[in-house]
Amino acid sequence: MRLSLWRAHRRPPFTSVPEPAGPFPTHSTDTEPRTDADQSWPRCYRARGSRCRSPVGAAPRPGPARTCAEARCCRRRSTPCEVAAAAARPLRPPSASLPPAPRDALRDASMDPRAASGGDARSPTSDLNVALRECMAALDLFLNNKFSDALTSLQAKTKESMYHALTYATILEMQAMMTFDPQDILNAGNTMKEAQATCQKFRKKSTVADSINNLVHRQSLEHFTEEEIHAEICYAECLLQRAALTFLQDENMVSFIKGGIKVRNSYQTYRELDSLIQSPHYVKGENHLHFEGGVKLGVGAFNLTLSMFPARILRLLEFVGFSGNKEHGLLQLQEGASSYSFRSVLCTMLLLCYHTFMTFVLGTGKGNVEEAERLLKPYLARYPKAVNKYEECCEAQQYWKQFHHMCYWELMWCFTYKRQWKMAFFYADLLSKENTWSKATYIYMKAAYLSMFGPDDCSPFGDSEVELFRIVPSLKLKIAGKSLPTEKFAIRKARRYLSPNPIPLPVPPLEMMYIWNGYAVIGKCPNLTEGMLGTLIEAEEALARSSATELLADDQCVIKLLKGLCFKHLGKISEAEDHFNYIYLNEKKIKYDHYLIPNALLELAILYLDQDRREEAIKLLERAKQNYKNYSMETRTHFRIQAALHQAKSAPENGMHSGASAVS
Repeated sequence: MRLSLWRAHRRPPFTSVPEPAGPFPTHSTDTEPRTDADQSWPRCYRARGSRCRSPVGAAPRPGPARTCAEARCCRRRSTPCEVAAAAARPLRPPSASLPPAPRDALRDASMDPRAASGGDARSPTSDLNVALRECMAALDLFLNNKFSDALTSLQAKTKESMYHALTYATILEMQAMMTFDPQDILNAGNTMKEAQATCQKFRKKSTVADSINNLVHRQSLEHFTEEEIHAEICYAECLLQRAALTFLQDENMVSFIKGGIKVRNSYQTYRELDSLIQSPHYVKGENHLHFEGGVKLGVGAFNLTLSMFPARILRLLEFVGFSGNKEHGLLQLQEGASSYSFRSVLCTMLLLCYHTFMTFVLGTGKGNVEEAERLLKPYLARYPKAVNKYEECCEAQQYWKQFHHMCYWELMWCFTYKRQWKMAFFYADLLSKENTWSKATYIYMKAAYLSMFGPDDCSPFGDSEVELFRIVPSLKLKIAGKSLPTEKFAIRKARRYLSPNPIPLPVPPLEMMYIWNGYAVIGKCPNLTEGMLGTLIEAEEALARSSATELLADDQCVIKLLKGLCFKHLGKISEAEDHFNYIYLNEKKIKYDHYLIPNALLELAILYLDQDRREEAIKLLERAKQNYKNYSMETRTHFRIQAALHQAKSAPENGMHSGASAVS
């Protein structure tokens, strides 16, 4: 008996006689047809040497699906007793073959642990379908301001579903980013780490030999299953978000390096997944739309963000393997936003942020508002209760007060543009009491608005502008080991009030408005621009009437810069050019506000770009970039210089202005 079993175990598993066809097309990992005599051999033994799962990039193979026990058996060599037991087990006739699974289903339903226990076994593809539907429903709740309901609907499956875990952790991270509360950041970091561990469970398992081989050759994603490539993209998102939290949570260099490694690993994963989609061998799975949307989100975000960095930073990033192309990034995000996928709303949000915020604060101020309105249109119809006014947003939900604070910030600037100083003070006061992002900035703005009150205006709450300015330096805060640039600017400006007889700032809220590029915003409304110009002329006249001080040149140049911007947007090009040149010609008289010179050159260059004077503009931009260092808001100015250089160098000789506007 033992001898016969031993001989049976030694019997070659494959022959070349074709198998009778059943009523359904079937899937198998068998690489050879079988004979009827082979029916006595366990199918897992016959399939030894072939992969248990069909790769994403290859067509499925014919043959019957294996059972859970067979799938487990094929992972190791069977003993003779196991062979005999399997041979005695009755086989399913061909007519009872399972119906075909989707071509990109990554694991057979039979490999689900629930199948072994007689439970409801579902394929990973169907699990992905369910998970994506449930997470999109949770996202709908979130966008309808039902934050608690969204978190509750996700929490139960965070240990068993990578998409539930990722979405749940992402919402918590958004909360942490808005509150800057250490406990919220710690909680979000731990949750994101758990989400990453959940994603790891679904990634392709590698043996020691695979790991060694991957050191020489990067593993091909074409042999990954659909579930595994979804796990890769979720894992990459977790890495990126954990890196952001690392920068917020710890201030030491080790944490900074760890965060940088996470970002680079995420970047490399997105590049490989993008190459997979472009591969001719890639076969689209049932959930390809959601997978492709995730790739476009990551590739687009990386390209767009990297392309905006100043040249000196970009050269360093390129040295360690990063690269970015603005047009490609925008195209990827636009394609991702146009598809009805899980991540389409995130693509839309990034595009909206770019067109309505980043181009103003870090660019030349030529945001594409029409494109932003087009992107918003389907969402306004989809979420009819979504707010389109900041006041309505404050009434719409009470769960996350941080959304209120974002609205307070925008309302503060809206009233600044309208020169309604009391209302602007009111929202700055609310922010200083309720939000912890930058107390120094909020108190500075309170004092700045008080300085604009008329002699007959009473001071709310009995606040004194001088006392408020004096406490600004004591409120300095560090995030990720760095002071906020806006805070450092506010502290430098407030220092003059520390003396017993302080020299008042001429127009502090209007100067801070320039730091946030607010003149590009009001430039689209001539009545607002004319009103602002009138206020600046009054301030200039008051400065001329006052006695001369050591800071007179600084204050005069501040007003000249802001007046020049108003003249530019009102179409008075000659007056604007004169005001910008005035600052450059009086460079040596400026004592503290050295940021004015490179910014005056920047604004003059943008003025020349609007007039198609491209060569002159590039010379001014290069001078501003190369000749001035260590001034207030230097990094932000370099971002704007980079955006202007990109506009100048990418525009054709003729019709340059219109072309540049279309790209922005």
